[in-house]
Amino acid sequence: MLKPLVEVRNLKVHFPIKQTLKERLAGKPARRVCAVDGVDLEIYPGETLGLVGESGCGKSTLARALLRLVEPTAGQVIFDGRDILRLSPEEMRAQRKNMQLIFQDPYASLNPRQTVEQIIGLPLILHGTAPGQVRSKVKALLKRVGLHESCIDRFPHQFSGGQRQRIVIARALAVKPQFIVADEAVSALDVSIQAQIINLLKELQRDFRLTYLFITHDLSVVSYISDRIAVMYLGQIVEIAETEKLFTNPLHPYTKALLSAIPRVDRQKRERIILKGNVPTPVNPPAGCRFYSRCYLPEKNQGCLVAPRLREVERGHYVACHCAALESPWLTRGVG
Repeated sequence: MLKPLVEVRNLKVHFPIKQTLKERLAGKPARRVCAVDGVDLEIYPGETLGLVGESGCGKSTLARALLRLVEPTAGQVIFDGRDILRLSPEEMRAQRKNMQLIFQDPYASLNPRQTVEQIIGLPLILHGTAPGQVRSKVKALLKRVGLHESCIDRFPHQFSGGQRQRIVIARALAVKPQFIVADEAVSALDVSIQAQIINLLKELQRDFRLTYLFITHDLSVVSYISDRIAVMYLGQIVEIAETEKLFTNPLHPYTKALLSAIPRVDRQKRERIILKGNVPTPVNPPAGCRFYSRCYLPEKNQGCLVAPRLREVERGHYVACHCAALESPWLTRGVG
């Protein structure tokens, strides 16, 4: 079997909340924000794993923990056989050339005082490229992402949003990484530009054998670019499956609610699932199923107060729900 490039085991990222003097004097227990709380993932070489979920569920925190831009509280992140959480700062710096990040906002992630050559050339210099070779390599990278080499001496404010994102992609490619995390990489762009950037990412993946973790809110986008999809809710993964399987036979009630919100242009109408109640707070969240308070399944019971674990219900399809069954009906009906 193919060995995973990235393995995440019971990863947790908790942020402590500073207590007030009144709370300390009252002897109240310390609180923490459980942004990521026990995530298990495997990402295989050459694939694109999509990560979806509503705002605040911990997607970006998980992405930064995988790259060790945020220090995890517990767990393991094994990259190509090495647990990067055990690496020294010097070893981690050398490892970073294999792991890169594409940020959501292309303008905020570029230094407005630096030229394109300085922006893309810096990682090259940090990882050993001779200064005399930097300019030629930057020009080659610009050409590869669809920009003219004459852009090399310009500043970020002189580009459109789509062009800035191409510069960000070129910077990520500069050190020839194996793994790239794209955190909402197209959400700040116009729809037509989104398509261009997504197609560019697919071309680069094919040419450089890249592995992606693609984070997005747009389920239509993730269905196009991803080989598998992981659904995240309140710091935990609740379902993982191949893209086609997830869209045709979702098993977790939260996944069904997400998919029911996708607009359709054909004559198949999907019944909209409106979730009631609010998302529980990530500050000391409930011990059982995180979705219990909003779950609409008639089968839910007191057993759901025990936290479900991801289980494989069919080959490659995992779900964290006590009530989910393989024969679970998908709410679809034809319109005459």
